[in-house]
Amino acid sequence: MAGLAAHSPTGRFATDALVSPSDSPYAAHFAGEPNIKELAGIALDAAKSAGADYADVRFVRNRTQNVSTREQRVSGIADNETYGFGVRTLVGGAWGFSASRELTREEVARIAKESVEQARANRSALVRPVVLAPAPVVANGTWKSPIEIDPFGVAIEDKVGALLAANQAALAVKGARFVNSAMFFLREEKTFASTEGTMTFQVIYRTEPSMTVTAVGNGDFATRQSVDIAPRGLGYEHVRDAKLAENAPKWANEAVQKLSAKSVDVGRYDLVLHPSHLWLTIHESVAHPTELDRAMGYEANYAGTSFVAPPEKVLGTLKYGSELMNIRGDRSQPGSLSACGWDDEGVKPEDFDIIKKGIFVDYQTTREQALWLDWYYKKLGKPTRSHGCSYAQTWAAVQFQRMPNVSLLPGEKDLGWEDLIAATDRGIAIIGDGSFSIDQQRYNAQFGGQVFYEIKGGKIVGMLKDVAYQMKTPEFWASLDMVGGQKSYYLGGAFGDAKGQPVQVNAISHGAPVTRFRNVNVINTGRQA
Repeated sequence: MAGLAAHSPTGRFATDALVSPSDSPYAAHFAGEPNIKELAGIALDAAKSAGADYADVRFVRNRTQNVSTREQRVSGIADNETYGFGVRTLVGGAWGFSASRELTREEVARIAKESVEQARANRSALVRPVVLAPAPVVANGTWKSPIEIDPFGVAIEDKVGALLAANQAALAVKGARFVNSAMFFLREEKTFASTEGTMTFQVIYRTEPSMTVTAVGNGDFATRQSVDIAPRGLGYEHVRDAKLAENAPKWANEAVQKLSAKSVDVGRYDLVLHPSHLWLTIHESVAHPTELDRAMGYEANYAGTSFVAPPEKVLGTLKYGSELMNIRGDRSQPGSLSACGWDDEGVKPEDFDIIKKGIFVDYQTTREQALWLDWYYKKLGKPTRSHGCSYAQTWAAVQFQRMPNVSLLPGEKDLGWEDLIAATDRGIAIIGDGSFSIDQQRYNAQFGGQVFYEIKGGKIVGMLKDVAYQMKTPEFWASLDMVGGQKSYYLGGAFGDAKGQPVQVNAISHGAPVTRFRNVNVINTGRQA
């Protein structure tokens, strides 16, 4: 596992640079391109004239590209672009939202007025008036993902060639029969403006190379996915650094080994978890239940509500795990999927503790939600402000609370994978994420993985299969007794974090070091004769 790159949880981006003049909408626009700054002003003026107490507008151009292969064939190439804008307004404490793909002066003004009309209509169903926490005004702010190579400037032929070469390397392993590989890229140009005077422009990139190898033998099949190469908020250099062709034989060999692996015996084991596995456990058992809208009962789609409630009974008191458990939210880790200069309310995100030494201390919040916890922040002597957790998937969707990066911080001792293995007498080591299930309160769960190894006397003695562990969230995190150091820190993540109705997806990273959990219940998921 030494080949996995470590990514610092404390590295930061400056939010005032890295956007070239040609990227900026504030420069002279190209022939045929709309003047976004002018249109933003029209939208905000129209909203205020129609009676909005507050308004914001987002202009978003998204381009995505996906290249996929199977064995030595190209199975798909898709390249899509969408461009439009959405206007959100606040009238008498109620939200309104409307959007369009037609970027003309007349349409922008019409949509802004329509949003105000919707806000007025929504007041009839108002439960509690919306009040926004203060946010600093940012005039003409710019930010760009720190890419080296624009993926959309790389020829399709080169991308296909890299995937087919990786497939060939995997199929050279005896027993490997099928292989799928793909590359996904996103470029998002986003302009935000509000009646408070904020205007920001961002260019965000995301890249994911991936591979799945299937081995066949012994009357069975087994797969190995390249989940230890996580998606990143980077450019084409992430594909280059993933070294698919070099890693493909390893993944293929592990798929073959799984065919003859020993089926696990049911029982309790110490688990040594690689961060390529633990990121998903963090996502489901920590990140989702600490979304404030879930805890307050305003959100239940796709992930249920939360056992971390009500706020007045759990904030600062709930024991979530052992003292080694320190969880932080951020949108600043270099190369992370949630990294940005400002969220979709124009708020510069802050790094904030969610769990500190095992105690739950804060929720993920937006400008609207922050004031729900005003009593708590005043008690702590802290200003009431949004943590910068607002996001919308597209220009056509209204922004709402979405999780940022949520990560387990490394320990003080710089321990690595081998150190935790050596310290474990009877256990199972798990690499990569797999199937999982969790209840609607994020309390009871079961997690699988990609590759499992049996540990005896501080050494790996062989591969296992049919492994899944069961957990109750606080009990599981209370059993955390070893945490790796900075050298073992790794960012896992996904593009498809679903939430809301209609559904929106969010891209997030979850960092973690290697970890050990004591005396965890393991079941056998194997097919029965």
